[in-house]
Amino acid sequence: MNNENKTSLRSLLQSRESRRHATDEGTRVHDKMRRIVLDGDVRSGDADIISHIENRPELLAYFVKSAQTEVPIAGTVNGHFISRRIDRMIVDNQNHIIKIMDYKTDINRDMFHDKYIAQMHEYTALVRQIYPHYDVHCVILWLHDWSVESVS
Repeated sequence: MNNENKTSLRSLLQSRESRRHATDEGTRVHDKMRRIVLDGDVRSGDADIISHIENRPELLAYFVKSAQTEVPIAGTVNGHFISRRIDRMIVDNQNHIIKIMDYKTDINRDMFHDKYIAQMHEYTALVRQIYPHYDVHCVILWLHDWSVESVS
């Protein structure tokens, strides 16, 4: 194997390992997020994460006991069958509102931003099939800096 092929193979393996690490880290963080409950006096889950959420009052509604986590959803959007899992979802039947939150662990927001926005639009389309007379609001919670991005 010549040097050029060795360098190419090394680069490929490093890239693969980097993706695997990112996937493993994302899975670990999502698991921690799934376990968070902040409802009245009830506080359960990772203390550091709870601290971040408590410092952002607009996030609290997503972490009450009645908020759904890891919500499986599937259907047809634009003629394509898709199956997804919504990180957090609130169904407000009284006001006919669905609130969806998806967390992202990426540090570089721009790298997959268009993909994430498209994903949120898919969530909206799928949820509207189930709740046709509800308003749907989506946000992305960027976990590297705990900022919230509304997606319309």
